[in-house]
Amino acid sequence: MIKNPISATIPLDADGVHHGFLRLPYSRDDSAWGSIMIPISVIQNGSGPTALLTGANHGDEYEGPIALQELAVTLTAAQVSGRIIIVPAFNFPAFRAGTRTSPIDKGNMNRSFPGRPNGTPTEKIADYFQRTLLPLADVAVDFHSGGRTLDFVPFAAAHIQDNKANEAACFAAMDAFNAPYSVQLLEIDNAGMYDTAVEDMGKVLVSTELGGGGSSTAKSNAIAKKGLRNILIYYGILQGEMEIAPTIKLDVPDGDCFIFSETDGMHEPVVDLGEIVSKGDVVARVWPVDRTGIAPTEYRAGRGGILISRHFPGLVKSGDCVAVIGVDVSVPKVENTRAA
Repeated sequence: MIKNPISATIPLDADGVHHGFLRLPYSRDDSAWGSIMIPISVIQNGSGPTALLTGANHGDEYEGPIALQELAVTLTAAQVSGRIIIVPAFNFPAFRAGTRTSPIDKGNMNRSFPGRPNGTPTEKIADYFQRTLLPLADVAVDFHSGGRTLDFVPFAAAHIQDNKANEAACFAAMDAFNAPYSVQLLEIDNAGMYDTAVEDMGKVLVSTELGGGGSSTAKSNAIAKKGLRNILIYYGILQGEMEIAPTIKLDVPDGDCFIFSETDGMHEPVVDLGEIVSKGDVVARVWPVDRTGIAPTEYRAGRGGILISRHFPGLVKSGDCVAVIGVDVSVPKVENTRAA
């Protein structure tokens, strides 16, 4: 088996608080023996569950890195029962560039699993997670938002899976995160996803979409921080009471929830995030940009529900997702049964 070239500069299995790097050798024009230095913190105290916490899987999404940087600098080992592995910037080259994909190899980290130890830098990072970090984890939290091209109502998400026992565990952890919206999600393209890699190992995964537009807000950052603390309490890694507020639980059951543009042009939102729509309602228009006197193309909801996502920039291209509809479903009460 080919060995992955990434090495950790700190121990992954020692008690205490350790801050360091995952060092990936990377020879380039400006540094013949250079490295990509991916920040990592490990906080461990005795035995207990391990939480693997990641942000910036896509480099233009910021709630995760903010919440995780704060967690790394504020937690002491005495507060922890078990282990917390924190990687605030999963796709570090993309994070430094402020782009969705890596500027080095155009790698989309969330489509690069299981990775390759002798592949591109993005594939090497994916392989290290696949073979070294994920086997250590009991639960993984991977923070996302819409980046520069989408905007979302703030939600935590768990996936529909063939493994119903693991699906139920993921749904329970999603409820514990307790974002304003909670989405049980059928992915339209799960090949190569980090989420799929986690779930295929039988591990619990909670993902999020907490906003968008290539920035964060005070509200979205607060949701990330609260949800992170809730998850760690739910798993007994931190002590305390979970902060639980009402959440709107949504289902994204099929392709009718997604609306894609078939034209280039100027995007006009017709419905705002969080608003209720009926099947057939116009949710967006796309206007031509190169002439007047031509009516816009209208895009209609394929089913009734709540608008949970919309295209963000003012211009849109054919094939871009312009809107996503979520279907409101019942919300059970969340109790912290794990830490009892």
